Amino acid sequence: MKIAVGSDHRGVAVKQRIVPLLRQSGHEVIDVGPDNPGSVDYPDYALEVARQVGDGRAERGILICGTGIGMCIAANKVRGVRAAPCHDSITAEMSRRHNDANVLCLSADLLGGELLDRMVKIWLETEFEGGRHARRVEKIARFEAESKNR
Repeated sequence: MKIAVGSDHRGVAVKQRIVPLLRQSGHEVIDVGPDNPGSVDYPDYALEVARQVGDGRAERGILICGTGIGMCIAANKVRGVRAAPCHDSITAEMSRRHNDANVLCLSADLLGGELLDRMVKIWLETEFEGGRHARRVEKIARFEAESKNR
């Protein structure tokens, strides 16, 4: 799978932990930065990852900031993106299973390394259930398409 990954300055260390794990699992990684912990604006990186996913250059995206919330807000502004801020294994699984989330947003400040590793693995391996959940995701996509004309 091709996965775009980005962070803000607070998420650099977590990103540097996750990228090698993704590559070791056989995924192609597009690291949009940053490469050092110097202060940056999270929307710049969130929007770049979201654009990669939204236009099909990447199948999925992972974003990391202090809480995961700011990245999620920014990423969800891009058409076709369903970003979810996850804080445990259950939210990571359910964001995929029921919501077909294509961008995982993580907290660099609130999650430990082993939990982060487990969440990423679960999120990447969990399939979308479809069925009634597909109908709901499609409603969101239709609203998104209609709202661009407003």
